[in-house]
Amino acid sequence: MSELSSPSSSQAGYGHPVLHVCMTCRRGGPAMERPPGAQLYDRLLALLAAEEEAGESSALPVTLQPVECLAACDRGCTAAIAMAGRWTWLLGYLGAEKAEDILAYARLYAASKKGTVMPSRRPASLSDMVLGRVPASLYQEQD
Repeated sequence: MSELSSPSSSQAGYGHPVLHVCMTCRRGGPAMERPPGAQLYDRLLALLAAEEEAGESSALPVTLQPVECLAACDRGCTAAIAMAGRWTWLLGYLGAEKAEDILAYARLYAASKKGTVMPSRRPASLSDMVLGRVPASLYQEQD
């Protein structure tokens, strides 16, 4: 079952991946009412809701978490994916048109042992998305 709401503190980043999506990313464009980062979040949310409604939810749920800024504005739209025991990745050059591929990547990430999805296994549209990573040792497993 896909998680559609904000994760609680007891589940954030532990049992399944949390995809933190920058809501303020504008892809270098002018200020607007619904910036591309928010459009990406909306598209991801709609895809997860449609999967759940159709009964096609993945065995590997993904939680979406909106954030205000990931400080990679010149590489927007950006997101970060995190899960206990795995690398946290900062992702860029995203957009609503890549939402299906981002969810596919998130599920590959969840199924990986350490949070590394080799470029050859990622959807082709995400070949340039990795901006950086944070060691898994910064997060402790929840008991």
